[in-house]
Amino acid sequence: MTRRWFVAAAVLGGILSISVLVTGANAAEIRVLSAVAMKPALDDLAREFERSTGHTIEVAYATAGIVRDRIRDGEAVDVAILPRSAFDPLVALGKIAPDTATVVARSLVAVAVPAGAPKPDISTVDALKRSLLAAKSVVYPDPTKGGATGIHAARVIERLGITAEMKSKTTLVPGSEYAEILAKREAELAIVQPMVVLGVPGIELVGPLPAALIKYLLAPDAARAIKAKGMEPGSQ
Repeated sequence: MTRRWFVAAAVLGGILSISVLVTGANAAEIRVLSAVAMKPALDDLAREFERSTGHTIEVAYATAGIVRDRIRDGEAVDVAILPRSAFDPLVALGKIAPDTATVVARSLVAVAVPAGAPKPDISTVDALKRSLLAAKSVVYPDPTKGGATGIHAARVIERLGITAEMKSKTTLVPGSEYAEILAKREAELAIVQPMVVLGVPGIELVGPLPAALIKYLLAPDAARAIKAKGMEPGSQ
């Protein structure tokens, strides 16, 4: 039996969900195009899959926006991994069949700091707001590149009402470069995918964004405000 797999990741509030889409194709050599946030986990999984099945996997990584554009423009792949913000437009264009999606993993959007640095209080919405305002420098992925973490970070800052205050001290990077910046102590705080920074020397996770904020961001009023800013709201 031959299969062709597409994989999509969906941001649900602060949660990154990875979904598998299955159609027909030769599974002996599997070509994977993935959003770079999945690299730490996918590299290990690919090696184990090859060892246990005898199939080979070729993985290419890029920002979610680039993955989306390559598939939109007709690039053929066996597996694609991307955030829902990039996934939904491909479904609308008929590039991916939505009824074949299956969630296989989730990851919270979190805050990280350089190793040994004081950990800011992010336990509540107000505490997160104070900590972001108190930080001298912040880094996260550029939301215009289509990455789920950057889009979510921008939503959080927008809904906290501190966009103007954060602009001058925020560094936006194309993808997961925030890990290197944080490890070098070139930023005080980062909004991250835990899978990207876990095990990276020089970085410590503070914790996930507060659940109350996630619930607030999923409310109908917040969804309307998010859409008005040119972003796609998440869903449960």
